[in-house]
Amino acid sequence: MLEVFMTEERRGLKKELEDFVKSIPRQLLVDMDADKVTFPKEFLEAAAKRNLLGLRFPPKYGGRGLGWVDEVMAAGEIGKLNVGLACLFSVISIVGEAINTFGNEAQKEKYLRPLLEGKMWAGEALTEPRGGSDFFGATTTAIKQGDHYILNGQKRFTVGAEGADFFLVYAVTNPEGPPRERLSALLVERDMGVTVKHVYGLMGVRGTGTGRIYFKDVKVPVENLLGEENQGSKIFYKMMVPERLLSGGVAGSRAILEVAARYADRRKAFGFKIRNFEAVNMRIAESITKLDAVSAFAYAVAKTIDDGVGTPGYQRRLVSELKVFATQAFWEVANAAMDNMGGIGYTNVYPIERAVREARLPMLWTGTNDVMKLIIQHEYYKELLARGVVGRDIEADVPLSDEEAAEEKVYTDEDQD
Repeated sequence: MLEVFMTEERRGLKKELEDFVKSIPRQLLVDMDADKVTFPKEFLEAAAKRNLLGLRFPPKYGGRGLGWVDEVMAAGEIGKLNVGLACLFSVISIVGEAINTFGNEAQKEKYLRPLLEGKMWAGEALTEPRGGSDFFGATTTAIKQGDHYILNGQKRFTVGAEGADFFLVYAVTNPEGPPRERLSALLVERDMGVTVKHVYGLMGVRGTGTGRIYFKDVKVPVENLLGEENQGSKIFYKMMVPERLLSGGVAGSRAILEVAARYADRRKAFGFKIRNFEAVNMRIAESITKLDAVSAFAYAVAKTIDDGVGTPGYQRRLVSELKVFATQAFWEVANAAMDNMGGIGYTNVYPIERAVREARLPMLWTGTNDVMKLIIQHEYYKELLARGVVGRDIEADVPLSDEEAAEEKVYTDEDQD
């Protein structure tokens, strides 16, 4: 974490996180990558015992009442273990955000408190086989019948599905409505009749219990509706802040860089340490520059959200920019680390090859980076066109007169008439 954001309280939290990360057995990480772990429940229980889950949520439910800056720091430290555990750690914040913001008191006591205590686990059911990034094109339905919703459909790529006690599910409750008024969010318990299947062989980020979930005439009590009916879009947009903001923690990326940097200081070729070779030391310099830039941006965006600065669209743009910037940097740093280490980096002697495999997924999840770029430009244009020119208009700072420039500024066919 950059020193400018540090306080004594954050130094204490960072030490807690470092101690926790050191306590995680190496074998758990090895077994997760070998797909020998169905769901790392012991990791979540250990984090709960140290009161590290849901740091931002009110102490009355088991949180610490901290902010996004603290949460980003925490997610980054957990990322030193692997991307999978960082993802599971973040799911607490993502699902918890929805319950804490939109849930009633009974829902918070029933679901949020045990989630933070490590006594229950949640899955976030967003993606559908035919949907992908088209979230509002969901086909899972929840038809209201008396005091229940009858839920039918399926979701996939649900992280933690294997160990989840309940799911936050988005389903169509208003088929004839406009896209953003069709969906509702429901808290659906596994024991209500949810079927979970582990069907994926993943390139990386293994051992997180990612699976497909099926709903066939599942009866969900109306009191499990989260927020208002047909207003699931509001919850979705709120959840996308933690979904994407928590991609900004770079401690895991720094750990990979440090492995490669230490190797370059030990390894000799042609009679010299390879850190003395320009290709190697330039990659080290470029990598640390990228990570410092991501850190600065991540904590600035986190503070923006903490302080409520700007419009929701402005915050959405910044969070989307961070997601693209941070995940791209992780990918580039992991690959640069492998380049610096050469062939040994491609083996399992070092964790570099695992990092390269894992670094690819964050560029795809919670909305692909291409979708993030669509959001970024959309929100930017909204801001740009709404405010007009602020300060000096540099468009006129050219040698041509206004009349001469106007003749050359052709935007449409009509301008040439």
